[in-house]
Amino acid sequence: MAYHSAKKLDDLRFKDDGLSTLTSEEQEKVEQLVGRNYTAYFRVKNLDPEVPLFRQKHVHYLKRGLHHLSEAYECLDASRPWLCYWILHGLELLNESISPEEISRTADFLRRCQYPSGGFSGGPQQVPHLAPTYAAVCALCILGTKEAYDIIDRPKLKSFLLSRRTAEGAFTMHRDGEVDIRGAYCAVVAAYLTNIVTPDLFEGTAEWITKCQSYEGGFSGEPGLEAHGGYTFCGYAALVLLGKQDLIDNKRLLHWVASRQMRLEGGFQGRTNKLVDGCYSFWQGGIFPLLHTVLGATTDGNSLSNEKWMFDQVALQDYLLMNCQLHHGGLVDKPGKSRDFYHTCYCLSGLSVAQHFVNKNQSNLTIVGGQENHLAPIHPVFNIGVHCASQALAYFRKQPLL
Repeated sequence: MAYHSAKKLDDLRFKDDGLSTLTSEEQEKVEQLVGRNYTAYFRVKNLDPEVPLFRQKHVHYLKRGLHHLSEAYECLDASRPWLCYWILHGLELLNESISPEEISRTADFLRRCQYPSGGFSGGPQQVPHLAPTYAAVCALCILGTKEAYDIIDRPKLKSFLLSRRTAEGAFTMHRDGEVDIRGAYCAVVAAYLTNIVTPDLFEGTAEWITKCQSYEGGFSGEPGLEAHGGYTFCGYAALVLLGKQDLIDNKRLLHWVASRQMRLEGGFQGRTNKLVDGCYSFWQGGIFPLLHTVLGATTDGNSLSNEKWMFDQVALQDYLLMNCQLHHGGLVDKPGKSRDFYHTCYCLSGLSVAQHFVNKNQSNLTIVGGQENHLAPIHPVFNIGVHCASQALAYFRKQPLL
């Protein structure tokens, strides 16, 4: 918040009260890096007041990854639908189209990741898993062609989701796999986008998710653990889709997620007393549009702003534009880190949330750096473009009910 804040950097720094710990030392190191970047922008502000988004550099980085990955990505061999999703979503946020040949080739690869008995795998010939199933379904919806939609075998997808359901309504990520809140989110999104939701599929799921809300207000991966930004988004977005958001303490959730925005950096941390990370720009920032809608429907809704979300949108954009962009393309966790497609995707997603306020029939843009930095809006529940989500929902609603 230092770049556009009226306060000085020193007033925003972390105070360790004279008791230094490993955690406080790491926090101070990050603040030094971020503060150095903000100070550098202050020096040139009079010469060039706008903060640019390196749009074409990011497009080049993402498109190159769509065609070829180096050996360094061998460790992500079981996450290949995720790579498709991260790259495609990054490109749609940057308003960059891909050719019909690229669409067809990507769709065909995802087809080969679909398991014969249903669901999608991390790569051809691998076991089906809920996480790449979510990624593949979202990627095919972003591609947005009939060819892409029809790759999804809806009856077998439903069979796979049912096979992952536990007796209490939670979901295992794969056969004999772990149970956590990500599984519920991935299953709910895949089912809602493809119109295969039936009462038996998610019986008890909302109640199980509710047990994951911690005393802090956020959600943990499973009941009884520490609140975490990624798990919180997954749990709350699933509850919103299921229409059961009133089962949890929404105000306590708001207090927790609002407290995760860092004073000096302007970005979000994923957990209490942890470091800022660019990916939480979406995992935490994406919760605010959902909360705004939910709270706006209550008697307290009149006190909500009609112009902005309940976090500092300018400060988040400052952090992303000045600390997470690399000049040769791609976005990162924090200064000094290496670029990757995951952080590029979720940094851009968070930047889009921070730019776009949409509430009922009102909308407002808050764009740091001018219109040249404008990104496409996202659907905050699915984290794909609003247009792609609308098209996919319309297409699958015309398909026979299962």
